[in-house]
Amino acid sequence: MSFPLFIAKRYLTARSKRSFISIISLMSVAGVAIGVAALVIVMSVYNGVTEEMREKILGANPHVLVLASQPGAFDPLPAAEHAEPSLTVEGEGGSGQNAESAVTPVLRRVQNVPGVHSATPFLYAEVLLSTPYGATGLVVRGIDPRQAAEAMPLLRELQQGSVDNLEKMSGPAGILVGHELASRFKLRVGSRVNLMSPAGQRTTAGFVPKLKSFRVEGIFKSGMSDFDSRLAYVPLAAAQELMGYPAGRISGIEAFIDDPYQAKEVGAAVAAELGWPFYARNWIDMNANLFAALQLERFGMFIVLVMVILVGSFSIITSLVMLVMEKTKDIAILMSMGATARDVRRIFMLQGAIIGAVGTSIGYVLGIILALLLKKYQFIELPPDVYMMDTLPVIIDPLDLAVIGAVSMLMCYLATIYPARKAAGLVPAEALRYE
Repeated sequence: MSFPLFIAKRYLTARSKRSFISIISLMSVAGVAIGVAALVIVMSVYNGVTEEMREKILGANPHVLVLASQPGAFDPLPAAEHAEPSLTVEGEGGSGQNAESAVTPVLRRVQNVPGVHSATPFLYAEVLLSTPYGATGLVVRGIDPRQAAEAMPLLRELQQGSVDNLEKMSGPAGILVGHELASRFKLRVGSRVNLMSPAGQRTTAGFVPKLKSFRVEGIFKSGMSDFDSRLAYVPLAAAQELMGYPAGRISGIEAFIDDPYQAKEVGAAVAAELGWPFYARNWIDMNANLFAALQLERFGMFIVLVMVILVGSFSIITSLVMLVMEKTKDIAILMSMGATARDVRRIFMLQGAIIGAVGTSIGYVLGIILALLLKKYQFIELPPDVYMMDTLPVIIDPLDLAVIGAVSMLMCYLATIYPARKAAGLVPAEALRYE
């Protein structure tokens, strides 16, 4: 053990005649520990919230959305111009309806882009939902049930019903609704609803909107209130009929890729492959504002909690300055016996570093234990109608722990510079003059 470290440990562990200095040192350790523990918990919660939001967004949205700036760009070529055989998609029971949009050459080209593991057509429409308990505006997405169910986790994990029943041979077409919408209008699997679209016909009695009946075949829960209360899925052919579109008309293509975090690169590759009038949007850009706000809040909370550690580091300055004043005689004797100014400076810097290391270690233990308890028992509940989740998710990131420890130790080290320099600047003759 080096000489400065030995003296630093003696000063920390030996009984002091002035217990007030020891109390300040303990408060310094407590301040650093509380700040580190708070940072560990808050950063873990922010990581969990961000990851939970990503999972919910990815569960209900495509990774890459392929759209066109020209109406009808996705329409399939005439039968005589098809270079490949048509793709027939049959529902449960064999509806026999040809998903004309699936034969568009654009779909096959998107599927062949490296990184894309599946792609499915969709049709977007805004309609009016009518039930015996009331009516509301609704966003309807026409989908290919088999392809969409394979690619989208939301449709594979329905609360009730099954996506396999979305298309049937006879009877009304199926519809999947969100659990908030189902709760509001008392819908369950087997319930009948009517959808009214702006598309219609002019008759002698005037303009008549198009009305189509659907049977609820499933209820989903995405965790996002807007989706669960305003979104529904129907078969693609039924959506085309409801909107009065020709067979094969779609709004775009949803692409799902192997690594969702490569969505920007794969989206750019899709756009380059298709060219004008097609363009691609990815889930990262579409939700950029949300994640930017979360990142800003996370950074702001980090700065606020670092102030707690800063308070602890100010206590270190106070305790070391008072210790220097108390140990003036000891310092002078050490320097008279051959200790250099550098040795004296290292004694007090090591003492502050030990306080910081102990406080940081205690903070790590407290923060990780509390974070793990919160993760296991979920004793903090959130209103699900306000947030995307009903409990606080927790993810402990080793990189965050390393950054928190580094910031804490750096602040504690900086707090030792002034007291250490004051101690090293003592002149032995002056310090011992009145002894």
